[in-house]
Amino acid sequence: MLKNKKGIEISFSWLFAIIVGAFIIFLAIYGSIRVLNMGRELTSAETSAEIGVLLNPLETGFESGRVTLLKMPKETRIQNRCESEGSFGRQGIVVSQKSFGEWAKADIDVGFFNKYLFSDYNLEGKEFYIFSKPFEFPFKVSDIVYITSSEDKYCFIESTSFPDRIKEELNDLNQGNIYIGRENCPEGSINVCFNSYNPSMNCDIKVDYGGKTVEKDNELMYFITDSLMYGAIFSEPLIYECQIKRLMKRAEKLSGLYQNKLNRLIQEGCFINFELSSFSSMLSNIESSEELIGAFIESERINEGNRRSIGSRCELW
Repeated sequence: MLKNKKGIEISFSWLFAIIVGAFIIFLAIYGSIRVLNMGRELTSAETSAEIGVLLNPLETGFESGRVTLLKMPKETRIQNRCESEGSFGRQGIVVSQKSFGEWAKADIDVGFFNKYLFSDYNLEGKEFYIFSKPFEFPFKVSDIVYITSSEDKYCFIESTSFPDRIKEELNDLNQGNIYIGRENCPEGSINVCFNSYNPSMNCDIKVDYGGKTVEKDNELMYFITDSLMYGAIFSEPLIYECQIKRLMKRAEKLSGLYQNKLNRLIQEGCFINFELSSFSSMLSNIESSEELIGAFIESERINEGNRRSIGSRCELW
């Protein structure tokens, strides 16, 4: 027995019971937290995988004007993790959701090798807009996908140098967070300017459509098609450059396959006055978007050669 100064006696059995009881309560609380965190991680992984699956039916092209609104039950953060290493690189998606005012820890990275997602590194909100557009170089390389949070408002400021084709595409797209004309834009919008950079326009993103560049976050990104232009507008520069490397790796592999088909057609009597091996070599050496221009010139030459065969058995694509 233990006796304190006031004379209250506490037996060792009671003391032991108190200690054991406190330990059991601690384990119960700790276990509950672990189970809760595991549940959050599982939910995040499932959501990441579902987003990846959702991207498949979108690969039908921008021209159809198809936009998908992705609604989440609670505040959600989507991380775009692009990796350029390996044969095709890797598209990672990590999702975390807010619970009790805090972001759940998200360590589960769901990856894909055949998807190309252009966005900021972190997107937050309850609603997200997703659309796609094919990338051809000169053959179709892949459908590339753009995702933005509904909380990010993009204001495409009209000017005499704003290409009519781009304006028509954006109008047809009818995406809820894209506005055309300053008078239609909500306060705090991300201003996108084409070719005219008057300081009063407060341009956040500057597009030189003729020079094929997009300036964003004080960095210059290069594009060769409208699909890549949209990618530069809606992406962080690091994500954009990573996806360019991945697309070039895929294009290189496809050019090798088309070269094999070309050789077979020549053996069958087709007259084809171009080859793809040098183009494939060029693609393998592209490390940044700035190097796209030289490959684009070769791509146009190859595409013109293929056009002469369209409608015949000698057509490559």
